[in-house]
Amino acid sequence: MASSLFVSSMRTLVPLGAALLVSWSGRLGIPVDSEAAAAAVALGFAGAYYLTFRGLEALAEHMAWRPLRVAAGMLLGWARPPAYAKELVVPLRLQVDREHLDAETRAAWETYQRVLKGGSG
Repeated sequence: MASSLFVSSMRTLVPLGAALLVSWSGRLGIPVDSEAAAAAVALGFAGAYYLTFRGLEALAEHMAWRPLRVAAGMLLGWARPPAYAKELVVPLRLQVDREHLDAETRAAWETYQRVLKGGSG
């Protein structure tokens, strides 16, 4: 579980790091007028970066093209997606005491009828 947390963290932080590099684009000669605009551009770039390489990774997995899957994963910060534990399914079987259930239901119904007629429960 801890390794899955590390992997998922890396695959989140690497696209954000790429977006940070883009946010410094003013130094590269790409003017951005305000800090809010720069933040929006960086956020949009981070999302596009992640979706592009995650999509390539999924496509490569579907095509069984390992080099592309590894390359796309590396550009996300880790060569493969995190592996989460499978959900544990436990069969459950209940045994109901029919006689006891019938007696309790009958008693509850009789109490309900008495209350409706104005008697005390």
